[in-house]
Amino acid sequence: MTRTITPRLRTLVLLLLAVTGALFAGAAPASAHAALTGSDPAQGVVVDRAPTQISLTFSEQVAMGDNSLRVLDPKGKPVQSGKPANVSGTTYAVRLHAGLADGTYTVAYQVVSADSHPVAGAYTFSIGAPSRTVVSDTGAGAGGGAVGWLYAVGRYLSYAGFIVLAGGAAFVLACWRQGAGVRALQRLVVGGWLTLTAATLGLLLLRGSYTSSGKLGDVFDLDLLGQVLQTKTGAALVSRLLLLAAAALFVAVLFGAYARREEEEGADEDAAAERRDLGFGLAIGGVVVGAGLAASWAMAEHASTGLQPGIAMPVDIVHLLAVACWFGGLTALLVALYRAPADTPLGTDAVRRFSRLAFGSVLALVTTGVYQSWRQLGSWSAFTDTRYGQLLLVKLGLVAVMVGLAWISRRWTARLADGGTAEEASEAAVDAPQAEAEKQAPLAATVPSGAAVAEAGETGPPAEREAPADPGRAAQLARQRVAVETARRKRVRDADPSRAGLRRSVLAEAGVAVVLLAVTTALTQTEPGRTEQEARAATAPAASSPADTSGALTLDMPFDTGGRNGKGLVRIDLDPARVGANEMHLYVQRPDGRPYDIPEVKVALTLKAKKIGPLPVAPEHITTGHWAANGVQVPMAGDWEVAVTVRTSDIDQVTVSKNAQIG
Repeated sequence: MTRTITPRLRTLVLLLLAVTGALFAGAAPASAHAALTGSDPAQGVVVDRAPTQISLTFSEQVAMGDNSLRVLDPKGKPVQSGKPANVSGTTYAVRLHAGLADGTYTVAYQVVSADSHPVAGAYTFSIGAPSRTVVSDTGAGAGGGAVGWLYAVGRYLSYAGFIVLAGGAAFVLACWRQGAGVRALQRLVVGGWLTLTAATLGLLLLRGSYTSSGKLGDVFDLDLLGQVLQTKTGAALVSRLLLLAAAALFVAVLFGAYARREEEEGADEDAAAERRDLGFGLAIGGVVVGAGLAASWAMAEHASTGLQPGIAMPVDIVHLLAVACWFGGLTALLVALYRAPADTPLGTDAVRRFSRLAFGSVLALVTTGVYQSWRQLGSWSAFTDTRYGQLLLVKLGLVAVMVGLAWISRRWTARLADGGTAEEASEAAVDAPQAEAEKQAPLAATVPSGAAVAEAGETGPPAEREAPADPGRAAQLARQRVAVETARRKRVRDADPSRAGLRRSVLAEAGVAVVLLAVTTALTQTEPGRTEQEARAATAPAASSPADTSGALTLDMPFDTGGRNGKGLVRIDLDPARVGANEMHLYVQRPDGRPYDIPEVKVALTLKAKKIGPLPVAPEHITTGHWAANGVQVPMAGDWEVAVTVRTSDIDQVTVSKNAQIG
């Protein structure tokens, strides 16, 4: 729930919108959630001679296993030799058998990106001429099937468990200390801990199969589990389990010693100071454990790779904690409104304190969300052109709905506060008979029995009837009177229209939060928009070039100089790619495919096997984004390294390279 909009808040919102515009106007794409940006041979090409190796270039560093890169002949037989290796930067290659026959070959890859997500795919190229192929299933089952579905459910439950655990505890400590003794809140927070623990164990078991075969039978494969424990994601999950052990101790103290001290009445000054010290210690410990649990996500997913990870990870931690305080506190408030016992009512002061906590959480979410959106999208067009951007728009819409409902809840809270005096008077009126009943219960055993007692019990008012001499019967009657008066007080409390309205609005907020959490979980498993656009630009066909040629050899090389507007694509056409004189055309494009003029571009050819080169090539600028050189001499046939040096500013420069069979 949020406060009414003030001029100061309006100024803050306008400032955030201005910052958002500035960020997106000058956003430079960054890497995360790896995408295939290039291959050699390229997809769908027909080469004259069999290549000696297959190389794939990704948008970021990836983790590869022994079978991560496979090449299948037209009959489906593997023709790769040895294990895939990192040849340069983000380019990985595997050697091929010699003497491959003509036909269509399938390249299948299955890797794990630096942000922990599996990436799989396949494409074909042909030697000599295209042919039929029997390959239909490349075996790229990573991230899909039943295991993928279970892993997605586990991720959702882990987020939900963390939100309920952290947010419920924050609600008790910051908003309603008496709630530490309420059984319903205790069950809620403990349920969050159990859900997060079970989901984390499940994710740890599913991880190996999720990133490799995708088979349910491999879930309990100890070899795969051992491999998972050596990865960044495995370390994060194990760290989360260790932190959950500390969280269990925190929950035990919160609902044990702290709850007992809060229930004590008439304590002396020393006991009150001890209670405050315990609450302060729990608050500090809770923040540390909560931040540690949030870091177990930040250190292994989108925030840990790409642009500014040193800033992105702390921002992600703050974002998760703000979500927990708002959504988890909202869940705890809903439970308190519906399940709080009559003898421990939820007061208006607690609701107002949660309103302030939620307001601060919303501000933190807006600030961190703007930064995360800029980092993950990189451009305004990614909002509508990518699945990540479309999901983000849905998420923003749901957040707007929640803020609107929170404003309604804030109005009900104000009405509840205005009517608090009348409600307290009503509760005081029903407290008197209860106190009298409790006071008279010990005296009931001394009242003599007989006709006078019977007559008094039949004719006197209910509150004044004498109890029988039997102590057990007297105690039973006293308990019944207390129960009746407690029920009366609960009816008086629940009949308040302001409290009923607050219940309905908070329930609606919680319902939207459940859907919003599902969308957020889907976002964490979706390729960021900037990476998707970068991959599209890098794999665009050569025909989209502004001055295309029909060269015999085409090489695509993404580059990133690290500076502003430092990312793009270099495309080289070499014709006829034979020994002797060749014609070279070089095109430089931005990530969106537009021609890009840069201060300097240089090319060098090296035949490492024969220790020839580097042979420099100085192309001349022809038009925007287009350079050319005639008479480029290739002295002998072989596997040549084509290196391109790109300079985008006075200080930002990078060299990218690819190997190509020339001659």
